[in-house]
Amino acid sequence: MPVAPESTVETRNDAGAVERTPVDFWFDPLCPWAWMTSRWLLEVEKVRRIAPSFHVMSLAYLNQDKDIPEDYRRMLEPAWGPVRVAVAAAQAEGDDVLLPLYTALGNRIHLEGRAIDRALVEESLAEVGLPQALADAMDDPQYDDAVRKSHHLGMDQVGMDVGTPVISVEGVAFFGPVVTPAPKGEDAGRLWDGVVLVAGTPGFFELKRSRDRDPDFS
Repeated sequence: MPVAPESTVETRNDAGAVERTPVDFWFDPLCPWAWMTSRWLLEVEKVRRIAPSFHVMSLAYLNQDKDIPEDYRRMLEPAWGPVRVAVAAAQAEGDDVLLPLYTALGNRIHLEGRAIDRALVEESLAEVGLPQALADAMDDPQYDDAVRKSHHLGMDQVGMDVGTPVISVEGVAFFGPVVTPAPKGEDAGRLWDGVVLVAGTPGFFELKRSRDRDPDFS
């Protein structure tokens, strides 16, 4: 029988619990590339000893003072709503709600191709058992300080000239990977091994090529 790669072999602590490496992931529900990276990370969790935690960043906040094309700025106009709701939900119910809420939002935004509006947000909240009244946060700037705080916890590790997704693991943070479609199974694990290897190399900053295809959510 083939021997599993070392990174897939589970180890246990003295209490018998499986030990997994914490991984922090920052997302904006609007971004299709972050969506695919998040689905890849969930695949990685099946084949590598990692424990992902999800956090909010904001493309609208990131780009608010930047010279960006008008069509991109218009695309970002509804982006504040979902991140405010995500922060409000986490404040009310704890950070563990962020992944299921992100999944509910992302399925509607990216897989169904729906526009971001209150109905979409209310449906997403209902799907994960959260009060629909949290949708009021969409238009409430009182949550913006919490959005900015969460945003900077991730973005300050990599610099403000990148976007989402941002991943942080064992003291190493990086933007990406940007990949389509999201690899599955052991393919996801091998990509994880490579990304962590290069990102953890002292002095390594960038590996990039131009995208030649649209997001593939299959």
